[in-house]
Amino acid sequence: MKKVIVALTAISIMLLTLAPTSFAQTGADTVPLDAFAALPVIRNVSVSPDGKKLAIVRASSNNGDYIIEITNLDNLKEKPVRLGANKMLVSGISWLNEDKILVQFRQILRDGSKSYWVNKIAITDADGKGKWLVPFRKKKNLNFSLVSLLPDEKDYVLIEADVNNNRTPDVVRMNINSGRTTTILRGNSKIQGDFVADKDGEIRAASGWNTSDDTIDLFARKKGDDEWITIYQNSPKKRENFSFLGFSDEKPNQVYVNANLGEDKTGIYLYDLETGTYSERLFGLKGVDAGGIVTNKWGKLLGYSYTTKQPKTFYVDENEQALYDSITPLFAGKFVRIASRSDDDNMLVIFTQSGQDPGTYYLLRDKQKLEKIGERNPRLTAENLSPVKYVTYKTRDGRKTKAYVTIPKGNPPFSAVVLPHGGPWARDVNIYDEWTQVLAHHGYIVIQPQYRGSEGYGLEHWKAGDKLWGLAMQDDMDDAAMYLVDKGLAKKDKLALFGWSYGGYAGFVASMRENNIYQCSIAGAGVSDLNRINATLNESIFLKELQKPTIDGLNPIKHVDKVNIPILVVHGDIDIRVPVKHSREFVDLLEKYNKDYKYVELNDADHFSDTLFYDHKTEFYSAMLDWLENKCQL
Repeated sequence: MKKVIVALTAISIMLLTLAPTSFAQTGADTVPLDAFAALPVIRNVSVSPDGKKLAIVRASSNNGDYIIEITNLDNLKEKPVRLGANKMLVSGISWLNEDKILVQFRQILRDGSKSYWVNKIAITDADGKGKWLVPFRKKKNLNFSLVSLLPDEKDYVLIEADVNNNRTPDVVRMNINSGRTTTILRGNSKIQGDFVADKDGEIRAASGWNTSDDTIDLFARKKGDDEWITIYQNSPKKRENFSFLGFSDEKPNQVYVNANLGEDKTGIYLYDLETGTYSERLFGLKGVDAGGIVTNKWGKLLGYSYTTKQPKTFYVDENEQALYDSITPLFAGKFVRIASRSDDDNMLVIFTQSGQDPGTYYLLRDKQKLEKIGERNPRLTAENLSPVKYVTYKTRDGRKTKAYVTIPKGNPPFSAVVLPHGGPWARDVNIYDEWTQVLAHHGYIVIQPQYRGSEGYGLEHWKAGDKLWGLAMQDDMDDAAMYLVDKGLAKKDKLALFGWSYGGYAGFVASMRENNIYQCSIAGAGVSDLNRINATLNESIFLKELQKPTIDGLNPIKHVDKVNIPILVVHGDIDIRVPVKHSREFVDLLEKYNKDYKYVELNDADHFSDTLFYDHKTEFYSAMLDWLENKCQL
């Protein structure tokens, strides 16, 4: 293949004027809390397949209130089309073809005394003249997801949804003009979801729960064949990573998988459906798990993804490698990705980000002219923000553990906050993290430990947290704090722990540790009762069958009498993932035992950050900073 060299040596950089919402710029020394609490000014940018239109999801207020602007790239003086929707909170857009866009939005539904957030999609015309088509409008609480955009069929998409209300998803083919649907695959007791389509839109992979063998089975089938072949069985007793990534565009009966296959770190392999064999390890690393495959919209393999400090890609396509090699030097020290692209690659939306850049969008025309679209948060400059380091520390039992450290301005040692991630089957990826930056801006050094039980660092590290909630997992967090102390970065008598979800559980546990190293803790949306959280995992087969047996250890609700430091408890009142009852019952016991606490309940807030709006964050951040400074004396 002839290598295409992208010439960007004489790029002209200019501001792309697209009538942005006006927000006041603040100085470098003092930044009002509003600058952090306000939702991003720009949430999403996407270019049409033909490269003629640019769609921007733009905030109209501190609370978001997002609208969609469609700009004609051939005539920037032309007034953009502006789209909004009543009772819909726009969260993102995708182009379905040159004329139609798919809009992701959220709604809060109220059913008597019960309220909950749902994610939906709508389809409308980019010229603003058509009606809004909301699939399955009458099924208000139906959740569904996009399986394939069917790039070779401009009028159709594939959607996964439980259309017959039997709690088993199906796959439907939907006409994006009329909304008419045809069920092409009916879920059953064997095939129950996680559907994967090939480049032609044929559903070729899926998964289901096998009650006889007590396993999660992963299935695939040959091109044009109706017979499902069991490729892999995952069980609580022999838990490993295994997932389908997509089918080969060159050999349709070969499927890419991310799997351990006897190794500690996952790698990328091809599984041959005709021979029943795996290829050699196509891609893998010693330090972290492999991520996935990177393809173009037609399924051509471009590279393999992975994450160390930041997400990265190992390219196998020379043209794509040359393109990135030409773009990335323009943004030294930044994470750079192509967020959207026209089919001919002559219009590229480039997104950059770093610890000191909340995110900036650019448009690259014809691989020659770079135009700045705008920042996600123009009120925050590099002078207001702090750099992020990626370090390795040793736990008390010698385990080498990764962590992100956000370092405030000034001279160490600093007051410190340990911020464990949720999950716990997850990992942090701190390119720009609002919570760590809020804390660092107010003088706190923040460490995010990738404690045992975290994903992404190999099978042994993942399994090492099993049944050790609040025990060795919690020790890893304390050891992260002491790492900062030992390095002279933190004051030994100025330590706190703050977390959300599983991190909130860690916040509960931190408040009752013997020989406590912390001056206070903050538990956000935390699990306080392990018995109760086990009962709420039924929404996901993966969590119910694979994670539930691993949840054991210290149950905070049983030890509230041992709380020995002040604790701030924060929870959304309509949290679906971790019901607010976890915090309410813990707080009731804090009151019973006359402990030092404060409770903040956020109205109409669910578990995830997408339902934390400006008012929520203002209340939460104000309470957190006041707690750390005045109650904890940090």
